[in-house]
Amino acid sequence: MPANDKTERNMPTVTKQEALDFHSRGRPGKLEITPTKPMATQRDLSLAYSPGVAEPVKAIAEDPATAYDYTARGNMVAVISNGTAILGLGNLGALASKPVMEGKSVLFKRFADVDSIDLEVDTENVDEFINCVRYLGPSFGGINLEDIKAPDCFIIESRLRELMDIPVFHDDQHGTAIIAAAGLINALDLTGRDLKTTKLVCNGAGAAAIACIELIKAIGFNPENVTLCDTKGVVYQGRTEGMNQWKSAHAVKTDNRTLAEAIKGADVVFGLSAKGALSVDMIRSMAPNPIIFAMANPDPEITPEEVSRIRDDAIMATGRSDYPNQVNNVLGFPYIFRGALDVRAFTINDEMKIAAVMALAKLAKEDVPDDVAAAYQGMRPRFGPQYIIPVPFDPRLLSSIPVAVAKAAMESGVARKPIEDLEAYGRELNARRDPIASTLQRIYERVRHQPKRVVFAEAEEEQVMRAAISYVNQRLGTAILLGRDEQIYQTAEKAGIDLNRPGIELINARTSTRVDAYTDFLYGRLQRKGYLHRDCLRLVRTDRNHFASCMVALGDADAMVTGTTRNYSTALQDVRRCIDAKPGHRVIGVSLALCRGRNVLVADTAVHDMPTSEELADIAEEAAGLARRLGYEPRVAMLAYSTFGHPEGERSERVREAVKILDKRRVDFEYDGEMAADVALNPRIMEQYPFCRLSGTANVLVMPAFHSASIATKMLQELGGCTVIGPLLVGLDKSVQIASMGAKDSDIVNMAALAAYNAGS
Repeated sequence: MPANDKTERNMPTVTKQEALDFHSRGRPGKLEITPTKPMATQRDLSLAYSPGVAEPVKAIAEDPATAYDYTARGNMVAVISNGTAILGLGNLGALASKPVMEGKSVLFKRFADVDSIDLEVDTENVDEFINCVRYLGPSFGGINLEDIKAPDCFIIESRLRELMDIPVFHDDQHGTAIIAAAGLINALDLTGRDLKTTKLVCNGAGAAAIACIELIKAIGFNPENVTLCDTKGVVYQGRTEGMNQWKSAHAVKTDNRTLAEAIKGADVVFGLSAKGALSVDMIRSMAPNPIIFAMANPDPEITPEEVSRIRDDAIMATGRSDYPNQVNNVLGFPYIFRGALDVRAFTINDEMKIAAVMALAKLAKEDVPDDVAAAYQGMRPRFGPQYIIPVPFDPRLLSSIPVAVAKAAMESGVARKPIEDLEAYGRELNARRDPIASTLQRIYERVRHQPKRVVFAEAEEEQVMRAAISYVNQRLGTAILLGRDEQIYQTAEKAGIDLNRPGIELINARTSTRVDAYTDFLYGRLQRKGYLHRDCLRLVRTDRNHFASCMVALGDADAMVTGTTRNYSTALQDVRRCIDAKPGHRVIGVSLALCRGRNVLVADTAVHDMPTSEELADIAEEAAGLARRLGYEPRVAMLAYSTFGHPEGERSERVREAVKILDKRRVDFEYDGEMAADVALNPRIMEQYPFCRLSGTANVLVMPAFHSASIATKMLQELGGCTVIGPLLVGLDKSVQIASMGAKDSDIVNMAALAAYNAGS
């Protein structure tokens, strides 16, 4: 096993004043309520409230299940506490717990798109608390209990689960247990241990500790090999001091009486107690390759630095974000509730918790995408002693954990609304957080039904390799990696990428048997443009864009993607030497801007500098055709700084002439112009021009020049918070897409999928 010889602290500390400023800046707190329906007119108000609201009221009274259809209940969780065990701060009361509960609600929304509201119940009386919460069921799809002291939390959760028909989940117990169990499974794998024979000691007997022990036993640990300790020592059979029914359930037959005695020779120690509870002598006495989860917050029972000074074979996890392997509940509760809500489960059972454990453990072993590395200052986690638990900003959590939880809910019989297609459900979850995923979902589906061979022209780059693997894993087709074999394998080995899998092919342009055929093809195209045969041979053998383009041109691949190491215009110039425009078409670049629920295509953003009227008309046709292939019915606005003749100007005249050209062509899509951008996009302003031929706001914007198109899309992206895909290359006779220089692996996959979809031709 690799030595655990380094403990990186990679996150900045937070000062007291920074924390206070964060919570008080602007509108105090971290939550607000935003309506999901329009409230702009009297009719809107009549539908939202009286008299329109009477209809869903009557429907729900007749069939309570329709509350999920007509209200927010199905996506609403209550975060409830009485503040008796706030983080590591203790019993500070209900009001003091509010910042934590607000934070929990924010995490629900941020990570799983679950709406949540915090409720602080000002009582320490168990019966009063239960009676308060039990009657809130009609308001919510689930209850997340938080920061309630033990043993009250056991009683409260148990009784509420009996009284309510929605999931009730005490996250301090089960959330910690689920994340810790996932990390433990992977640590056991790395150290070659069998969970049935592994000896584990848990120090701490509170809510989280009891839940951890119960869950690891549920996943297969031998109860005889699990020892629980509290402040009075080992919880053994026959002990009477400081015992309760929850501790007694885990008492073991042993002669050990102290933590130090119990931990000697142990394989694993779980710390859910307090700072300093584990000494260096205790850790020194553990078995080889010990697994140490020091999860006390804010300070662990023993620090990774202390452990590394005495052992170089330990795997460690803590509850802190500034050390590797953080046991962070945000990896669990948002996604567990997401899956439970989506199948309308009436409880969260052990099967669902175990499913979340297994999904988390599996995810940590998978290749980490660029999005995760970007969230952690470019550090790319890799499965091993320093990475046994996924990190919170891994976008794949949303498409993996809820699916596993939903599947387990259905199989265990607690789901009231089964999901028929779990793969489609996973893709829908991706779309909840990623506007690009939502927009491209139909394209991905089409490619899956007709997989394509796509050549990745810059395969020596790490992000290109990761994109190729993702392309294959998503069943989009075969990925052809073009580059020097030795360099590709060296980069892959260094990055921990396994290329030896079905669907991945490697081609070296220098040694390919197709070099002569490609050279003759290229020479036939360029011999009257100043190129000698040896010039074409050099291009084919040494320039991957030319080789890849020839592959596509001669049918050895269906499509190609390039661009990560060269600027767009250079890559396009290379491709155009090998591939012509489709007969009767013009090559242009179209960017797709995803802005606040509205998707708009902008052209030309890549090719034509100052297009003529004829070229503007061609651009409009090409962009409208792309819009249709992407699933939109095009409404094309020919943009200028003027609107229908005012003010006058040379560029506006060219746009007006382009509209006349389109009139003569009798095209089959809506178009009009010239008009300013606000007229094209704002229905109220458009109403001032009743003669405008567009039936609604434009979804295709044809810019008067490349400069304005490029400036507009970049400003939308930087200032407007929009997501921009492209420029997409349109009009070539073969399918090619050019990613932006330095693109992330997820961006490259999207461009490869678009190329496979043949969006550009």
